[in-house]
Amino acid sequence: MDQARIGRLVVVGVGLIGGSFALALKTAGACREVIGVAAPGETCEQAKTLGIVDSASSSLAEVLPQLGANDLVFIAVPTLAVESVFAQIKAYMPAGVTVTDGASVKGNVVRAAEKVWGRVPSFLVPGHPIAGSEQSGAAAARDDLYYNHRVILTPLPETGAGHLQRVVQLWQVAGAEVLQMPVQEHDAVLAATSHLPHVIAFSLVDTLAHDAENENIFRYAAGGFRDFTRIASSDPVMWRDIMLANRDAILKAIDLYSLNLTALRKAIACGDSTGLMGVFSRAKTARDQVTKMLTKEVNPEFMQTKAMTFIAQPGKCVSGRLRVPGDKSMSHRAIMLGSLAEGVTEVAGFLEGEDALATLQAFRDMGVVIEGPVNGRVTIHGVGLRGLKAPPGPLYLGNSGTSMRLLVGILAGLGLDITLTGDTSLSKRPMDRVANPLREMGATIETGPGGRPPLRIIGGSRLHGIDYRLPMASAQVKSAVLLAGLYANGETSTVEPAPTRDHTERMLQGFAYQVLRDGAKSALCGGGSLKACRVDVPADISSAAFFMVAAAISPGSDIVLEHVGINPTRHGVINILGMMGADIQPFNKREVSGEPVADVRVRYSPLKGIRIPEDQVPLAIDEFPALFIAAACAEGETVLTGAAELRVKESDRIQAMADGLTALGVEAKPTPDGIVIRGVRERTVFSGGTVDSLGDHRIAMAFAVASLRAKDTIRILHCANVATSFPNFADLAVSAGLQLQLA
Repeated sequence: MDQARIGRLVVVGVGLIGGSFALALKTAGACREVIGVAAPGETCEQAKTLGIVDSASSSLAEVLPQLGANDLVFIAVPTLAVESVFAQIKAYMPAGVTVTDGASVKGNVVRAAEKVWGRVPSFLVPGHPIAGSEQSGAAAARDDLYYNHRVILTPLPETGAGHLQRVVQLWQVAGAEVLQMPVQEHDAVLAATSHLPHVIAFSLVDTLAHDAENENIFRYAAGGFRDFTRIASSDPVMWRDIMLANRDAILKAIDLYSLNLTALRKAIACGDSTGLMGVFSRAKTARDQVTKMLTKEVNPEFMQTKAMTFIAQPGKCVSGRLRVPGDKSMSHRAIMLGSLAEGVTEVAGFLEGEDALATLQAFRDMGVVIEGPVNGRVTIHGVGLRGLKAPPGPLYLGNSGTSMRLLVGILAGLGLDITLTGDTSLSKRPMDRVANPLREMGATIETGPGGRPPLRIIGGSRLHGIDYRLPMASAQVKSAVLLAGLYANGETSTVEPAPTRDHTERMLQGFAYQVLRDGAKSALCGGGSLKACRVDVPADISSAAFFMVAAAISPGSDIVLEHVGINPTRHGVINILGMMGADIQPFNKREVSGEPVADVRVRYSPLKGIRIPEDQVPLAIDEFPALFIAAACAEGETVLTGAAELRVKESDRIQAMADGLTALGVEAKPTPDGIVIRGVRERTVFSGGTVDSLGDHRIAMAFAVASLRAKDTIRILHCANVATSFPNFADLAVSAGLQLQLA
């Protein structure tokens, strides 16, 4: 058999589902002949007239003996009728034919097969196309019904590999995305996402149809009512059969819905504004997420392969006044501490990037009511240090290492069993550096192979304070230990070998939690409480760094970056650029929410290579991809040492940047803990070409900035994750003067 091609296709039940499958395969030339089988003779004739089938019969017994090993039977009848079709197949079908179906309750299909054959035969591939229409019957069939829709196959251990492959290929020919899952999981998922909504829609319309006191309900029904109740127009016979076939799973879904509906009724009756906001905000967020997943914008699995390319044309200079998004580190911490505080916390300037939103969603999943974000504003109804609840499943944190490492510190002392997961990139990143000191405090934490995610926190452990001396400078490890210390008996302290960002310590103090700080040491005592406050998140210096470098390397540039956080543990990029000769001036300095803030003006000035002081490395750890571009445009050699931490970020940033610079004609030699870059003063430093960002947002943005000194186009691959930290980077870059396009 040719790939994705069969001889005869027999469709049992030539309605919308079966007819559309037949039309899709006929249009693609994937079958030699389509034979329709339907009990009513007029249905067969209609299908022939419409061109859905080549021939038709009202008797399956008449058709089956004609089939051979290259043929397929597709059963598209109501769920409870499948067993009778199986009985005819057993009696009349030759060996080697593949059988699949489109019933929406796979457990019933499996039970029917076991009843007829005593087992599930190898030629049976249970399946369920997730597509439909308000219309039914052969006249509604169309060849594109399954295009860009999903088909779920539920093969069993007995299912033959060849039969499964045949069915997969034919659904792909029909344009569908083919997924596989266990039978029981399929029926539970469909009970919640398809069968329950139909129960509610049918019940609602039936209830209102019998409301004799309000005859105008349907006449004046708004769009929301029409949209929601559309599915009540579905075939009553089909849905009666589905309800009976998937009874147990549907009853479980109805019971859960009834419980939540009762709680919602109570909140309305009691005037519980916070409770109502919790339900509505969680629901809105979940529905928005569904919309994005269906359009494949943030599907966690799809994001790993999503092809987004930056095409950066040679530019001249940058100028203007810009405000980059809010600081990512502070946005994470504002959500975390606001959730653990007592009272309502107001946050302004929140970064609406995917990393920070992952943290926000995690706390929503643990029962915290969070309003927004709307234009960077978030309202958090804190639940106190002990008020978090177990989430309904694992907490998915996308690409955010900060979310995972800080969350494990918070969760270590709670009496909850919680699993933290992430995307492919996050799943490769080391977590023992956080888990080990928490284990010293008494936490029970399990990691995946090699100390990597997923992380499983097992509740019930009592934590005790420790004096932890960090083996390497890491703000995330320090923060995780201090946050765990909130739940520990006694004092918890950290001593760092070099200064790292101190947002956690500052923000804890902003939430009225005492933190003692003495040089490299930070300490706190467990058992206190956090008090709600207002947090104004300044612009992220890590995001501003790309525009600082852009102005510093391109002649004629003059740019002002507004409201930038210049925390002394974060302003290494300003210090290093200044050492290289950049014309960079912070002004209008002030303090906002306990954090120093300034506007920063950067004008072009010729740069020179330097040996970067190691004491500046922790202060600029996230900005080095941008600084490497500056080094390539500086006269002479720039040497970085003491930066091994860069090798365990979203990518190995030392190797990734060295490879990209080399591909663009710059001499760059990676070392175990740094890099040596030989810069040049020529107008065109970079030759142009293609570099791979490896899905690392900062690598992608750094090479976009390089285009300002490029001879030819730079193509930057795998840039989708720029949205994790800087969702409007491309638009802001273009407004400043970069010639940047997305592909």
